[in-house]
Amino acid sequence: MTPGLGGALAGAPSLHHVAVGTRDVEALAAFYTRLLQTSECKRHTDVAGLRSIWLDLSGTLLMIERAELASPPRARVEGVALGAFLIAFRADAAGRRAFEQRAQELGASIESRSTFTSYLRDPDGNRIAVSEYEVST
Repeated sequence: MTPGLGGALAGAPSLHHVAVGTRDVEALAAFYTRLLQTSECKRHTDVAGLRSIWLDLSGTLLMIERAELASPPRARVEGVALGAFLIAFRADAAGRRAFEQRAQELGASIESRSTFTSYLRDPDGNRIAVSEYEVST
């Protein structure tokens, strides 16, 4: 196998989607659509109504999925936790500033910043970030 785009081996798996559960699919999808300036790819319904909205992130999907009401509330994650604890999006410096501005317009406050990354919460309390750090391969 030979290296492909980004240093991964040609034919190696790549990220297909990230799924985020919510009780309000429409509202959370609208937040991410505006924040990420992306478009909706697909909607799925079932007998209970809207099940999911898929958003296009340049070839990777962000799937906003209806959570079961019986799910117990999650603990608020601070810092690094076991399992998935952060969704970070890539932008250049100008894109990072624009992302922060859109987040604030949507009511999401920037919780903290590092040299390259800004951290905040989506309306459901999930920790998200925008990073301008370039990964060297």
